[in-house]
Amino acid sequence: MSNQSPFNLLGPDDHGPVTVTRLEGASPLFMTCDHAGREIPKRLGDLGVPVAELQRHIAWDIGAEEVAHGLSEQLDAALVVQTYSRLVIDCNRRPSRHDAMARISEHTEVPGNHDLHPDHADARVREIFDPYHNTIAAELDRRHDAGRPTVLLAVHSFTPVYKGETRPWHVGLLYNRDDRVARVLMDLMSEDSALTVGDNEPYAITDEGDYTIPVHGEERGILHIEIEIRQDLIETEAGQRDWALRVTDWMGQAMERLDALDGT
Repeated sequence: MSNQSPFNLLGPDDHGPVTVTRLEGASPLFMTCDHAGREIPKRLGDLGVPVAELQRHIAWDIGAEEVAHGLSEQLDAALVVQTYSRLVIDCNRRPSRHDAMARISEHTEVPGNHDLHPDHADARVREIFDPYHNTIAAELDRRHDAGRPTVLLAVHSFTPVYKGETRPWHVGLLYNRDDRVARVLMDLMSEDSALTVGDNEPYAITDEGDYTIPVHGEERGILHIEIEIRQDLIETEAGQRDWALRVTDWMGQAMERLDALDGT
């Protein structure tokens, strides 16, 4: 048996992989932001990706973290945020998937993800993915043990154009088997005739392609929804404030209408 120490990815100058806000917040809402950050551990340099590309949606969900923090503040809701770029490891993918550490994202090569040594890949899982999802799981366990009703909200954003295809939706509601929250939100959002809402658009959640909602929402049987906001609407502070207020209003009304939080 080898006594060799495992490869360590994060050093003393790197930030921790997860931050938490308002874990004791009064709201039943519990939020996650899988693609909030765009940091890259110093040991990985820039992954061989041009700086301009690292500013694009391939590296992070533009505006999502700011909207999530706005929601957390407005609703006094718990929030768990992931620090590192999805180019390092996508925390909304099962680590075994081929695109968890993507070799190409949209049209951009990620040289630092080619020919990854298994120990280096394991370090990304052990030091970034696991702490993030273990934090979510521990907090949801704690809420369950305390008898607190919980609605899981995963906050994301999407690029207006992907691989040359224009996306018309302003916001998307994503779910898999359980559409309870989605249906209520769809009704609320339909009151705004200027709004184009995607029903499982521009993505649809699947067991194979996603992680946070299937594992932390469906497997637990708690109410859940993933919201995707188009990035050109939330790339400025004004847009982020506006959409944080919009989603605050929708989620507040939705939780009142559901009236089924006991035991979830």
